[in-house]
Amino acid sequence: MDSQTAAKKILQADKLTFLTGAGVSTPSGVPDYRSLKGVYQGLSSPEYLLSHQCMIKEPAKFHDFVKKIYHPEAKPNVIHQKMAELAQTKEVWVVSQNIDGLHQAAGSRQLINFHGSLYDCYCRKCGQTIPWQKYLQTDQHEECGGQIRPKIVLYGEGFTEETMMDAKQAVFNADLIVIVGTSFQVHPFCDLIYDKKKTTEILIINQTALHIPMIHDFVEADGVTVFEKL
Repeated sequence: MDSQTAAKKILQADKLTFLTGAGVSTPSGVPDYRSLKGVYQGLSSPEYLLSHQCMIKEPAKFHDFVKKIYHPEAKPNVIHQKMAELAQTKEVWVVSQNIDGLHQAAGSRQLINFHGSLYDCYCRKCGQTIPWQKYLQTDQHEECGGQIRPKIVLYGEGFTEETMMDAKQAVFNADLIVIVGTSFQVHPFCDLIYDKKKTTEILIINQTALHIPMIHDFVEADGVTVFEKL
């Protein structure tokens, strides 16, 4: 499908659920996961550095790595903005793998941060909410001595039942599911489409084809190409 036809399909839908990945944020200057692998090639893998095990066993290494994936200077791009605008006249849900806070910054309210957000930090010892700016300075909570961490799902950690149920409901509610900027290979995120209704259509906007066992439309492009036409 060409980008103009895809834009028209999005505009015609009344109930939309967007499933988004790193490719939605790269136009804002946020590196994708493949970039992390390149930057840290030959060192500890990103999977380990973003794991519960690393946070517990090597907290300094964990903190040093996580600080590097913050990009507070990044601003929402046309993809984030148009998704938020569509919600003013349609029933729109966004379920995102991204932890960069850009959907929220753009104004999306029916938003499920499937993997959490870097900008939501707390102390593991006392549970107090800690400003993310403080976390970038230190991972030690000065009031109780506990370890500060961002509220993101690390490798080796599970998902809350609430997150799973909300995401599944968002998919079930949709008449059109739009998958944007993701390899769609990470479980359980990629399994969400199995909760859709039989009549719900799927539109994929990605620079590489995805192998999903369902009939779908595919636009071989980055998201900007389609969303700037809305």
